[in-house]
Amino acid sequence: MPGNPRYQPKAMAEVFGYDNLYRETANVEIATLTVLGEIGVIPPGEMAELQADLVERILAIPTTEVDKIEREITHHDVRAWVRAAQEIIQGGLKKWVHIPLTSYDPMDTGRMLQFGKAYAFVLRPSVKEVVFHLATLAEKFAGQIQIGRTHGQHALPITVGFWLATILSRIVHNWEKMDYFSLALEGKISGAVGAHNAQIGLGFNKLCGEKTFENRVLEKLNLPPAKISNQILPPEPLAYFLFSCCMLSASLAQFGRDCRHLMRSEIAEVAESFEATQVGSSTMAQKRNPINFENLEGMWIRTKNEFGKVLDTLISEHQRDLVGSSVARDFPIIVINLQQQLGTLLRANKNGDPFISRITINGDACQKNFQMSADLILAEPLYIAIQMAGYNGDAHELVNRKLVPLVAERNIPLVEVLSELAKDDDSLKDVVKNIPEEIWDLLHHPEKYTGDAAKKTGEIVRYARDKIKAL
Repeated sequence: MPGNPRYQPKAMAEVFGYDNLYRETANVEIATLTVLGEIGVIPPGEMAELQADLVERILAIPTTEVDKIEREITHHDVRAWVRAAQEIIQGGLKKWVHIPLTSYDPMDTGRMLQFGKAYAFVLRPSVKEVVFHLATLAEKFAGQIQIGRTHGQHALPITVGFWLATILSRIVHNWEKMDYFSLALEGKISGAVGAHNAQIGLGFNKLCGEKTFENRVLEKLNLPPAKISNQILPPEPLAYFLFSCCMLSASLAQFGRDCRHLMRSEIAEVAESFEATQVGSSTMAQKRNPINFENLEGMWIRTKNEFGKVLDTLISEHQRDLVGSSVARDFPIIVINLQQQLGTLLRANKNGDPFISRITINGDACQKNFQMSADLILAEPLYIAIQMAGYNGDAHELVNRKLVPLVAERNIPLVEVLSELAKDDDSLKDVVKNIPEEIWDLLHHPEKYTGDAAKKTGEIVRYARDKIKAL
C-alpha cells in the first residue's frame, strides 16, 4: 500500500493494496461497457460475452501486470490496463473497451470509488467502535475528580469524564464531516476536456433517452456526476473528504497527547496496559513507555504533512496536466494513516479486549494531584464572591497579592486565610458576613466546584451514542 510499510493496516489492503489499485478503475470500465450494451452501441452477441466470470477476471487484473505492459509496450498506464483487459476478453467485445472514455474518466472516478469504499467498509466501522468505547470510558469516569490544567498548570476542578468528553465530542464532530463529505464524492464520464465531446458528437446521448450517457454510467456506480469537469474531476470534493480525515486524525492525536502527559511518572493519572511479554526499554527494565499514545500523535504529524500534497494539486494547467498524477497516488496515505490510528486504539489483546478499553485511570493519583492545589484552586470563586459581597476594592488583587502568598506561608486554604484576615479588618469582616452560606460552604469544598462537568459528560455521551445509531 502507499506509505511506510510499517504503518499499513491489513483492513486497507483490499482497497489500496498495490495489486488492487485498478479494481475500481475496472468497475468504471465495466459499467461503461454495460451502458454501451444497453443503448445498442455494442451488438447483443458481443455483449453476451460479458459474463460474471469474465467480469471477475477483469476486476482482478493486478497492478504489477499493468506496470509491466506500460513499461515494456505502451508507456501509458491506462492503455496498458486496456491492453491487459483485451487479452482477457479475447472475443468481439474487446474492441469496445475504453470507448468513449479518456484515461481519467475511469481513473478519477475509480479513485472516488476507492475512497468511498475505504470509508464505508473500513474507517466508518472503526470510528464507530472507537466512539463506543470512548463514550463508555467517559460515562464510567463522569464523576471522577481531576484537576483541570491550562498552560500546563493546575487550574479548576473538572472530572476525568469531562476531559474525555471534550475529545469524544471532537471525534464525533469530525466523523460527521467525514460521513457528509464521503457522500459528496463525485464521478465523471466527460471525456478528454470534460465537454462530453464524443458522447454528444457521436450520438451516445441521443441513444440514452432522458438521461445522459454519463449519468447512466455513474448511476451504476452509485456516484453523482460532477456539475462540470475538465479532463479531471474538480479537486474540492475529495480534498474536503481528506481534510475531514485529517481533522479526525488530529482529534485522535489530541487524545494521544493528553494521555501521554497524564502518564508521566510524576502525574500517573492514566496508564497504558502492559502485556506480559512487553518490553518498555532496551536497557531500562523498569520503563513503561506510552508507545501507543505517542504513535497516535506521531501518525497525525505524518498525516498533516501528507495533506500538503492535496493542496498542491488544487490547481492544474488548463484542462489538465500530468504534474498532479504522481502526487495523487499518495493521497491514500491519509486514510491509511487514519486507520492506523484507529487500529492502535482497537488493537485487541489475547482476550479480545481492545487497547482503548484497557486504558486505566488511577483514581488515587487523580485525587493526589487534585489535593496538591486544593488550598489554592478556589481563587476564582473566592474573588468573585468577595466582590459580590460588597468589597470596595479590586477583589482579584486582594486574592492574588495578599491571600495567595499567605496560603503557602500558613499552610491553610484560601478561604481560611480570608477568615483570619477578617478578624482584624472590619471591611473584610462585613464582606465575609455577606457571603451566602451555600457559597461559603462551597469555598471549603473545592471538589464540589466542578460546574456542569458531569452533566456535560452525559450530554456528550448521549450525543455520541445517537451518532453511532445515525451513522
